[in-house]
Amino acid sequence: MPTSRARRIADFIAPFRVDPGREVVLGRDFDPGYTDGLIRKDESETLLRMGVELLAEYQERLAAQDTYGVLVVLQALDAAGKDGTIRHVMSGVNPQGVVVHSFKAPSHEELDHDYLWRCATRLPARGQIGIFNRSYYEEVLVVRVHPELLATQHLPPEHRGPEVWHRRYREINHWERYLTDNGFKIVKLFLNLSKDEQRRRFLARIDEPEKNWKFSPADARERAHWDEYQVAYSEMLTHTSTEWAPWHVIPADHKWFARIAAAATIADALVGIDPRFPDVDDATRAALTEARAELEAEDR
Repeated sequence: MPTSRARRIADFIAPFRVDPGREVVLGRDFDPGYTDGLIRKDESETLLRMGVELLAEYQERLAAQDTYGVLVVLQALDAAGKDGTIRHVMSGVNPQGVVVHSFKAPSHEELDHDYLWRCATRLPARGQIGIFNRSYYEEVLVVRVHPELLATQHLPPEHRGPEVWHRRYREINHWERYLTDNGFKIVKLFLNLSKDEQRRRFLARIDEPEKNWKFSPADARERAHWDEYQVAYSEMLTHTSTEWAPWHVIPADHKWFARIAAAATIADALVGIDPRFPDVDDATRAALTEARAELEAEDR
């Protein structure tokens, strides 16, 4: 890929990156309605298609090299567009090279293990792109907003105090460093939705029969904790955006822009890895030449 294109991608996603050590306040620092003055909605299909084609090209190289893996961590509040982002951004990628896992409330078996266990068992293999639709970050988001959930995790009493959140930030950072040191690039995307836009999307899910299945009354009840979630997300972004696994806050009020931004951020990670097709040694090349001769002989 030309260096200039790589630079344009990096420049485009720069406003979304949470620099390590930066204190984040979501409402102050990131605009959910941002669309970049250089991009218009009528350009979105073309730009998204270009991004998907680039992802497909690099995913093929990633699979062929079989050295690195990519983990995409996707976090958002309800109705921010996680499923649609995955569907559109990965639409042109070989499905054999992408694995998606959606994490709901933990099962009894999962609660009998440490909080990272269920995610660790679903990590991508080398050559794969793995996508976590929600993730281990729920443990410092939902569980923080609803601390009664901590009681279900069978933690020793001495480890249930208020320091649990900072301890988990530290543990997550160390685990992600371990993964990156072993060849797994982590791309962390937070789809940042405004409260007004979430309300509009909830109403659409209620008013349009074909969208009724997407809405649960529990979604509206959870909305009552909006301010608490804003604090939890701000703290998470502040304490877990690292040099090896930085967060990107994707403006999500406009679905078309969120999809372009997500595709660009994942593409930037793959460009950084720069996977290559394996070199063919002399013995393999000789075998290929022999096979070609045999195939061509069939037409004689």
